[in-house]
Amino acid sequence: MPRRRSTITLTDPRALRALAHPARQRLVSELFSGRVLTATEAAALVELTPSAVSHHLRALERWGLAKRTDSQDGRERPWTGTARSLSIESSEGAGSAAAISSILAIEMRAAERDLERFRAAGPDPWESAYRALSRGRLWLTQDEARELSETLEAKIAEYTKGRSATRHPRESRRTSFTWSLVPVEPPPGDDTQAL
Repeated sequence: MPRRRSTITLTDPRALRALAHPARQRLVSELFSGRVLTATEAAALVELTPSAVSHHLRALERWGLAKRTDSQDGRERPWTGTARSLSIESSEGAGSAAAISSILAIEMRAAERDLERFRAAGPDPWESAYRALSRGRLWLTQDEARELSETLEAKIAEYTKGRSATRHPRESRRTSFTWSLVPVEPPPGDDTQAL
């Protein structure tokens, strides 16, 4: 199987709209983590019919996010991701902004579900290693914000390199993370009211 790309960047508003669906985002997440899934296996994950999932997988294929692989037994051909991570960038136009808002809303709901499952599961032997939520406020210059983002992304990359759903340390657990750094007031010198 050819090597997957590190990152795919989507900017086309049509591609962003295609991704703005909960089932498609879950499929991308699973496939980009290294899983190889048939439409039937994927259907169980997203709680849709195999036919509906096949439609979603073909849509992801059109935008270069998923591809079919060779079948081991000659029957249903499984799907795989084409990269390890996905970056989305806004282009001009209301369509792009609306699609990104939908994508972010779906991602935030998924993060909230992960957090709630962790909290509701009760005592966990690894609990001291995990922090369910850390939130705060910082005063950062533009250069400091860029440096912090780059530092955290580099650290995360250390733990993703060479790891996938099928290849990872035996004692590891699949872990969800959400990283967000957003300004809560306008830039200095801007007369707009603080958020």
